[in-house]
Amino acid sequence: MKNAAKKIYIALIVLFLYAPIGTLMVLSFNASKTRAKWGGITFKWYGQLLHNDDILKAFGNTLLIALLSSVIATIIGTIACIAMSNMKKRTRMVMLGITNIPMLNADIVTGISLMLLFISFGFKFGLGTILLSHITFNIPYVILSVMPRMKQLNPSIYEAAQDLGASPVTAFFKVVFPDLLPGILSGFLMAFTMSLDDFIITHFTKGAGVDTLSTKIYTEVRKGIKPEMYALSTLIFVTVLVLLILVNVTPARHEKTAISGMSPDKS
Repeated sequence: MKNAAKKIYIALIVLFLYAPIGTLMVLSFNASKTRAKWGGITFKWYGQLLHNDDILKAFGNTLLIALLSSVIATIIGTIACIAMSNMKKRTRMVMLGITNIPMLNADIVTGISLMLLFISFGFKFGLGTILLSHITFNIPYVILSVMPRMKQLNPSIYEAAQDLGASPVTAFFKVVFPDLLPGILSGFLMAFTMSLDDFIITHFTKGAGVDTLSTKIYTEVRKGIKPEMYALSTLIFVTVLVLLILVNVTPARHEKTAISGMSPDKS
């Protein structure tokens, strides 16, 4: 009974998590434009998606901003982690506390603050202000991911590489960087996800005529969301799901193959 209750509990959690996504995917194949009526199965919304310039432009802006902000934030965050690791303990704790404030702060406060900052400096709102805003709130997430890996490093290895004749830059990229790489990739993916998903900060820092997917959906809610948006959301979800499966299954297969190759021949 106890095991059965655990399985039912887990099943309910999964159901509540994925039922909305399942509903969205079903609606992307609904021939009727209204959500209240089932008009049969169709793929026409996927075809019309390719000819909807507004949605494709918003999607392109979303990917461009997410990619650029993630790359820049990852570089800045990694450099910040290296700098903080060389600080005194008390100074480092103060800097980490300051870094964590933007993550704990409400998005609406961050969005309004950045909007007022751009206005005070006379910035023209557009893709540039959105990019700067996304870089700003992504940096703490990169630091949060890279700093634990930085704490696990043995500084003696870096010093030994320099003693053997490596320059500081070579020693960093040959010795330190490979150990930091998992944390850097994790920070990049977290920053990319946060940027892709952001609405509130983007809403306050975007200019007229500039949209991302989140702001485009918000605009269409008042007029009625187009079925093409369901199709695009389904494609994004399926793509992410496939990538997650490949990322998790491929290393497991390589590890299994390596273990089987190392095992002695029983014959």
